[in-house]
Amino acid sequence: MVGVITILVYKILKSRQRVPEHVEPEPELPKLRKDFTVEELKKYDGTGSDGRVLVAVNGKVFDVTKGKRFYGPGGPYSAFGGRDASRGLATFSVVCPKEDYDDLSDLNTMEMDSVREWEMQFTEKYEYVGKLLRPGEEPTNYSDEEEDGSQQETVEKPKDE
Repeated sequence: MVGVITILVYKILKSRQRVPEHVEPEPELPKLRKDFTVEELKKYDGTGSDGRVLVAVNGKVFDVTKGKRFYGPGGPYSAFGGRDASRGLATFSVVCPKEDYDDLSDLNTMEMDSVREWEMQFTEKYEYVGKLLRPGEEPTNYSDEEEDGSQQETVEKPKDE
């Protein structure tokens, strides 16, 4: 009896470990380095032609495309794809986040601590893309050689007179 159970368990575990033979990995997207307005970020919810998914947390935008099954269309956290997920992560809510820029000023201390913890997790796991711009804030001009964000300059727009 023990032998039969052992064989059954072995076969079950072995069948779960099979890797499909002809599954091609998704092509790696070129690195993206730019700042986004809330409106620009919405385009990166995984439904675009390249399938890229970006999520903002505490003012930082991350490329979460490698976690597309979570943040992309049909995923459990798809409401965060192409959006600022800070409030939802802080309040443990997967309801669609605010449509406008959210300054998070009404979150309490515990919620802000949670936002910072999520920011650290995203920083460790995903590629940093740029900032989520406040209304009226100018984007940063990132140089082509830059990899870590250390060389940056703010783009100056001419002022209306």
